[in-house]
Amino acid sequence: MWFAEWVFWGSLIFIFYAYAGYVLVLLILSLFRSRPIVAGDIQPMVSFIITAYNEEARIKEKIENSLQQQYPGDRLEIVVASDCSTDRTDEIVRSYESSGVRLVRAPERRGKEAAQKLAVAETRGEVLVFSDVATTLPLQGIANIVKPFHDPTVGCVSSVDRFVDAQGNLSGEGAYVKYEMLLRRLETRVNTLVGLSGSFFAARRSVCSPWADDLQSDFNTLLNSMKRGLRGVSDSNSIGYYKNLSDEKKEYQRKVRTVLRGIAVFMRSLPMLNPFRYGMFAWQLFSHKLCRWLVPFAMIGVLGANLVLATQFPLYRAVLLGQVLFYATAVAYAVFHWMPQSSLFRLPSFFVLVNLSILDAWMRYFRGDRVFRWEPSKR
Repeated sequence: MWFAEWVFWGSLIFIFYAYAGYVLVLLILSLFRSRPIVAGDIQPMVSFIITAYNEEARIKEKIENSLQQQYPGDRLEIVVASDCSTDRTDEIVRSYESSGVRLVRAPERRGKEAAQKLAVAETRGEVLVFSDVATTLPLQGIANIVKPFHDPTVGCVSSVDRFVDAQGNLSGEGAYVKYEMLLRRLETRVNTLVGLSGSFFAARRSVCSPWADDLQSDFNTLLNSMKRGLRGVSDSNSIGYYKNLSDEKKEYQRKVRTVLRGIAVFMRSLPMLNPFRYGMFAWQLFSHKLCRWLVPFAMIGVLGANLVLATQFPLYRAVLLGQVLFYATAVAYAVFHWMPQSSLFRLPSFFVLVNLSILDAWMRYFRGDRVFRWEPSKR
């Protein structure tokens, strides 16, 4: 029984550290350590790259939003990187050529990062800003996200995500995104981010070369910055607005793709876990990424050990009942929507969904699956 208890408590502590312990340590560190961002009202030459695949229904709205950006026209080039779209996306983009919008079309469909690579090669901006079609930016979006580059220690900048459902209300993931935004603020204050918002981020051109066309661009750009001795920061004034997915099956698949792509980047960057070379960032990378991605296995360990211990100890029988109720609530909400629309019931479902998608991603990774092609989420 001692082994089962060791597995139970060890796994439980691990889960706590992955989701709460790391944040608490950052919070404590932030009381004694601060790396301020020396932002400035700068206006570097910016290449604004919008990646699209079969976005005829939304590309016009995205281009209009981009053209409304309050940034000097002679300092901004807008490029749409089409991943060999087969609908009217390219035609719509070309209709904006007179407004200065350029189309860079991939000759074959090879994925988001491959399309971005073509656009990067055909632009001239000192700062590259990347955005998805589904993300709406405020009028000062580009002007704000370039300001942190006044600080020579900054290599890339992440936006703040504003995630709402179709009615504009926070969902279970809305609460989760708030947690992620808190984590980004603490990481920025203490040292550096570990990941960027893929829907809206910016980087110096120097950290975008060479551009890997088979690795998740937002995560890999952050790692490239660290390799060059630069850091990633979150800018509270740079906001990207996007809606929750209405189709939960597609939302699940999006999560699987995101984690699978992240694992692929992480596995190619294992040397960055060396604290003697990368210092505090090695601990951050381990805590924020690897620990989070190992939580599903810890959850299995807690449940399995609890089943064994419940046969001998009343306390563990009570804990097992709690676990059963937790998972039953998650399933009831996700499958049948029996529960009231409150975070009390949404969060268990979202937590289980996230960790199922992580487990699924690991299984696909070990099968040899890699995600190069992409299907933009329809929000």
